[in-house]
Amino acid sequence: MIIFLFLISQYILIPMDDVQTDHLKAYGVVYRALQRGIDFDWLLNYRGGSFMSEYSKEVEEDLLKNAVYYEIISSTRAGNIYTTIEENNMNALRLEVAPKLAVYVPPYAEPWDDAVELALNYAGIPYDRIWDDDILEGKLDKYDWLHLHHEDFAGMYGKFELPYGHTAWYRKMKEIDNKTAKKYGFKNGPLMKQAVALKIKQYVENGGFLFSMCSGPITLDIALASIGLDIWDTPYDGDPYDPSANEKLNFDNTLAFQNFKIYMSYTNDEETDIDVTKEADRRGPVVCFKLFEFSAKYDPIPSLLTQNHVNCINEFLGRDTGFRKDKLKPYVIVLAEVEGTDEAKYIYANYGKGFFTFYGGHDPEDFKHFVGDPPTDLSKHKHSPGYRLILNNVLFPAAQPQKLKT
Repeated sequence: MIIFLFLISQYILIPMDDVQTDHLKAYGVVYRALQRGIDFDWLLNYRGGSFMSEYSKEVEEDLLKNAVYYEIISSTRAGNIYTTIEENNMNALRLEVAPKLAVYVPPYAEPWDDAVELALNYAGIPYDRIWDDDILEGKLDKYDWLHLHHEDFAGMYGKFELPYGHTAWYRKMKEIDNKTAKKYGFKNGPLMKQAVALKIKQYVENGGFLFSMCSGPITLDIALASIGLDIWDTPYDGDPYDPSANEKLNFDNTLAFQNFKIYMSYTNDEETDIDVTKEADRRGPVVCFKLFEFSAKYDPIPSLLTQNHVNCINEFLGRDTGFRKDKLKPYVIVLAEVEGTDEAKYIYANYGKGFFTFYGGHDPEDFKHFVGDPPTDLSKHKHSPGYRLILNNVLFPAAQPQKLKT
């Protein structure tokens, strides 16, 4: 009985500042604890966004197994930490339930990797792979959190027709899209992708959490803005695009972006004027994007999304790298920017009953990741602040944010 009383008076603190031995695997430990019914407090703005819970032998064993740094502390010290949090721009946000995760991944091998899959696999966080069939059949409702990455919902196949149209992987991508389209009664793959985009939007409206990177964010809104219009050049749908389509775009139907222009010709390697990839490429890899600091008590959601042990993170490119600020809807919150430019790198908003977070770029540890490059080995990047932002989003649905004070 004495030993039992001693143990319950102790806490496990997982610091997320520079003392941490593996920042990325720490998220996996917390996620698996939630699966076991063990609550954690996310200590926003305390030592890089640390985690703390009452002592659990199972959690400690998981920490040891994954070489994640932790401290066993007394209830007195835990109380002092909570006092520090109460007196400063910090917050203790309770994590209670492990969210069920889905990653939108095709049933065929792609010539690129997905940074979110890399992060989830490295951290040991389980997820399901889903594709167009699952979404069209209404299976999104099974999941709390959905990730989209390099896919092109605009039906332009990443504007890869000229450089990669001869490759087997590109031809297979178009073949499977058109086959799926016919299965569900659509004329072609681009029209089917629009229907998938609508389902994803409805998922967010109904309370889902959407996280998207690379070409996913912008092409999703292209698809939503262009419903009922022909924005596709001949290689995509078999006939020319409507040259007046840009004047008819419906920005009331989009999630994050407005007042943009679509580049419809397949000979133009860009899809819209939202993206900043060419400018970011000229600036080079020495540039960083800066995380904003939010009030942890009054704005807990943007605060938790930006938890990190650094506030300036090296830029990285993607099919779409960042978002022009003048193309953002007024309710969108910028979480990170490249100072002195019009690039918003990381954005967030609530939409309907749900939320979406968009993060520009393809791989946070590879400035210029080319098609066919080998996937990043995260064991060499266990302290990656760019990958930490991804994993913040994974735990986002587990949080129970306090109501904002008025």
